[in-house]
Amino acid sequence: MRGVEMIDIGFIGLGTMGRPMAGHLQAAGHRLFLHDVVPVAPELVAAGGVVCKSGKEVAEKADVVIIMVPDTPHVEAVLFGKDGVAEGLSKGQIVVDMSSISPLATKEFAKKIEALGADYLDAPVSGGEVGAKAASLTIMVGGPERAFNAMKGVFDKMGKNVTLVGANGDGQTTKVANQIIVALTIEAVGEALLFASKAGADPALVRQALMGGFASSRILEVHGERMVKRNFEPGFRIELHQKDLNLALEGARALGISLPSTAVAQQLFSSCTAHGGKAWDHSGMVRALEMMASHQVAKG
Repeated sequence: MRGVEMIDIGFIGLGTMGRPMAGHLQAAGHRLFLHDVVPVAPELVAAGGVVCKSGKEVAEKADVVIIMVPDTPHVEAVLFGKDGVAEGLSKGQIVVDMSSISPLATKEFAKKIEALGADYLDAPVSGGEVGAKAASLTIMVGGPERAFNAMKGVFDKMGKNVTLVGANGDGQTTKVANQIIVALTIEAVGEALLFASKAGADPALVRQALMGGFASSRILEVHGERMVKRNFEPGFRIELHQKDLNLALEGARALGISLPSTAVAQQLFSSCTAHGGKAWDHSGMVRALEMMASHQVAKG
């Protein structure tokens, strides 16, 4: 494979996250081979992106293939479906899955790709649409160190905190852990602001005060503001966070451990979904708490 500054990159999945991530790689000078189930964003094509008709074609033309799709079945279809990436791979190539999917499935996918002579990295991200657009994503990588070293320069063009955490599947495990923390912190911020508001305090000023103390967090900063300003347009949809918590709860069951607060957070997301909120931003979890209290944190 050529030096990182010269490699051609295949990018499959150009939605809310993938589109800006691919744009950063393009801006850095990489030639991109693009594929999606919907028409590829015109700005990527205008900047020189080559549209491919299948994952197989992407793999045949690019040095490395990056995948950014919603869920485990989508990754499996991209890799091993008809005209999938696996059909076009050559020895020495690297496949990088940046989706958030099952750690167990990831290990199986990696074995199949490695059997073809290619390396596999699972590299899920945290930071949402804001992080994707700002190239400030946290990238959690599992897989061979040689492949990570080859891709580190590419990752650095999309994120600021890039860590090799272990073998294949460990990147996905880290992302699930991240999503547990995020969901539970959203729930805590929602409860705190609801309590403050119902008690008659100004939730905006309460949030401002808490930002200077031990309770400060990115969730309080970003999602606390969303709750106060009633902005639930999605940066990260509830239905996607539900998918991630399902992975956590399924994994916990397989490991024989209990994640009680994760289960509660999932039920709150389910309440939102039942009220038509599957496409709300995940900060919209506060709406489930508000419905139980018959009180909004702030007026919409």
